[in-house]
Amino acid sequence: MYKILKFFLFKINPESAHHLTFSLIKLAKFIPGFAYFGKKSAINCHPSLSKNVFGLNFRNPVGLAAGLDKDAVAFNEFGDLGFGFIEIGTVTPKPQPGNDKPRLFRLPKNEALINRMGFNNHGVIEAAKKLRHRKDATLIIGGNIGKNKVTPNEEAVNDYVIGFNELFDVVDYFVVNVSSPNTPNLRELQEKEPLTNLLNTLQQLNLKKTKPKPILLKIAPDLTNTQLDDIIDIVKSTNIAGVIATNTTISREGLSYDKIEIEKIGMGGLSGKPLTKRSTEVIKYLKQKSNNAFPVIGVGGIHSAEDAIEKLNAGADLIQLYTGFIYNGPKLISDINKKLIKS
Repeated sequence: MYKILKFFLFKINPESAHHLTFSLIKLAKFIPGFAYFGKKSAINCHPSLSKNVFGLNFRNPVGLAAGLDKDAVAFNEFGDLGFGFIEIGTVTPKPQPGNDKPRLFRLPKNEALINRMGFNNHGVIEAAKKLRHRKDATLIIGGNIGKNKVTPNEEAVNDYVIGFNELFDVVDYFVVNVSSPNTPNLRELQEKEPLTNLLNTLQQLNLKKTKPKPILLKIAPDLTNTQLDDIIDIVKSTNIAGVIATNTTISREGLSYDKIEIEKIGMGGLSGKPLTKRSTEVIKYLKQKSNNAFPVIGVGGIHSAEDAIEKLNAGADLIQLYTGFIYNGPKLISDINKKLIKS
């Protein structure tokens, strides 16, 4: 079924296809028995898939990465498709339109995407309102927070504090996004001093709560080993819950397109199959170098059950889908879980 739908979706503009898909997912819930192919299926809710990571019980280890449901518009419906957890965002304190269109591009030869969306979202307050209508208490929700484009880096911590406070009562964990390549100078916040300051500030707020919530850091795949060593030190010193590895890459290596075609697309983060190897390398490095000191959620180039197993074998505690989900559809969730049940 998804192959037919994908054929038509890939005939139209990627961002238009994105919005159409959301409408179709909303309609699908009215199909009798729909949920039994997703969250209630014998595969996706198999007891052996349940995992407790950073104090949360995940019904299965396959999550939806941030970026697809930025504004928490369809998190309930995505949960019905069988995901074990959904990450909304990235959301910013104030609504912002994001970068100029076109800003999303398909690379079908490589099962990849390039995007420069630029944290387009309706603002954290609107997302929080929607998240109060969670229909399934067993579905874990993560809140991915960022800064507004107009906020200078020296004031960025204030934006993250706003996001943290507004979402605290409606999400199960937080993700600090300082690794998107599509907000000017954002990745400078991955440097040791500003990142330590940011995470310490959020942790201080967190620890004042009656029930603190896990805070994770999402990192870029383009970091050097020295920078990854810094990340390990920061995670340990700030005592945050873990890391999401990885975001999109600014690299264009290994693509099956003429250099001129890629240059015409312009700037943006590359996701999909070209990221498979590098994201796995980062996961493995973090786990081995830290002596398995903290959980890692693996994301980047998961397009098959075998890709998922590779991430988990590298040390990932959970995994997330984005581009692989767009190219392969909901069946990818059950394919992965089926493989995990058998392994």
